This record gives sequence, C-alpha cells and structure tokens, in this order.
Amino acid sequence: MASTTITATARRSPRTRWNALADRVERWVGHDVLAVVARLSIAAVFFQSGRTKVEGLLTITEGTYELFRSEYRIPLIPPEIAAHLSAGIETFVPILLVLGLATRLSAFVLLGMTTVIEVFVYPDAWPTHLSWAAIQLYLVARGGGRLSVDRALGIR
Repeated sequence: MASTTITATARRSPRTRWNALADRVERWVGHDVLAVVARLSIAAVFFQSGRTKVEGLLTITEGTYELFRSEYRIPLIPPEIAAHLSAGIETFVPILLVLGLATRLSAFVLLGMTTVIEVFVYPDAWPTHLSWAAIQLYLVARGGGRLSVDRALGIR
C-alpha cells in the first residue's frame, strides 16, 4: 500500500508538485503574516526618517528646517510647515501601522507622502519609492490583518 502512494506521488507532474507546494506556502504565509511584515517594514522606514528630523519627541532641528528650505523644497508649503508636517507624520503614522490601527488610512497617508517625495524631492529614487508604494498599496487594499487593533475593533 505504501509503495502505491509513493509511486502515485512520484508520477505526479512537476507542475502538480509545484502547485501543491505553492498551496502549502500560501496557507503558511497568508495575508495575516504579510500584513504584519508589511506594517512593520514600512513603519520602520518612515519612523527612522522622522527621528532624524527631531530632537526629543518633536523638537524640529535647525538642520531639518534648512533641508526643507534647500533640498526638500515642496511647492506651496512653507519650509517650516513642511518640516513639522513631515516630522509629525513620520513619527505618529508608523506607530498606528505597528499597532494596526487605522491601517488603510495610515498606509494611504504614507503613500501620499511617498508620492510627494518622488515628484518633488527625489524623482530619481523611483525604485525605492516604488517598493514603498507596493507595500503601502497592499495595506490600503487588504488592511492590517487579524493581528491588528483594527480587527479587534471590528474595523475592515
């Protein structure tokens, strides 16, 4: 009986075996795992960037103001306001993502920030920004998963 099972398994086509393996991987690495990894990874990128702009909790450094006056020039927003907006978003939105609270909205806010950075600040950094956008779009579309405050609150 055992040899019949082994023979039947051995006779399955490479495509059938591959698809069976893919099914197992999809069950193991489902949306909930991907959502946690996506939330933590994109949160880390933005939180670390935000920490370079401030001293203490939210005291904007003079160097940050200078960067927004010279290198990070964003049209229609004065550099001082842009510096505060950036530091605030990069500090608090990642915390929401780590918790999985307002996940879709938080990811959408960071997607907007990524777009502004790409268009107005570093247009040649599109490969990096595209990888960020892929993570953000995934979270906007699929939400924070089962391991999130959103789910605990019944928020899709």
